[in-house]
Amino acid sequence: MDFGLDLATLLTGLAIFCLRICDVSLGTVRTISTVHGRTKVAFFLGLVEITIWITVISTVVSKIADKPILGLFYAVGFSTGNVVGIMLERKLALGTMIIRVITPGESGLLTAERLRNAGHAVTVYHGEGMAGPVLTLYIACRRRDVDRILAQVRATDPKAFYITEQAGSVSKIYRPTMQPSTGWRAILKKK
Repeated sequence: MDFGLDLATLLTGLAIFCLRICDVSLGTVRTISTVHGRTKVAFFLGLVEITIWITVISTVVSKIADKPILGLFYAVGFSTGNVVGIMLERKLALGTMIIRVITPGESGLLTAERLRNAGHAVTVYHGEGMAGPVLTLYIACRRRDVDRILAQVRATDPKAFYITEQAGSVSKIYRPTMQPSTGWRAILKKK
């Protein structure tokens, strides 16, 4: 069986591969936007996604009988698009998270103070743990801030126990205030 490995077929296959990566990646981000209730974003991502998909599928269906290798490009593009979509979603870090930090009294108060000084809203609850009194720090934050907050927690109290979870809807998020612009950003801002 001739797989049709001429230059035109390979270029068409490469285009199909790249376009499948784009449409599947957009589909992943669109699905997450839908779950988060971002209807306008989901609408426009869906529009672009389906436009790309119709273009690709019409090319593959019309040529697959003569050039079966295009089906492989289509399938590998789909699989790669899933991976790229997940990586893109992780980079965008859409959504709101809840962080609960459970720690003994003194280090808990110090951790709360440092997080508040960094601009995060922290609610402190007093509780009783297995070994005695503990504090639970409750922090609602943007998902993209989680790693930075947890780094501050670990720097203050390396033995702190924490739990992160996705928040459904949140009425208000306190974000850290922006630092003054420095370097080239400060120069560009003056112009």
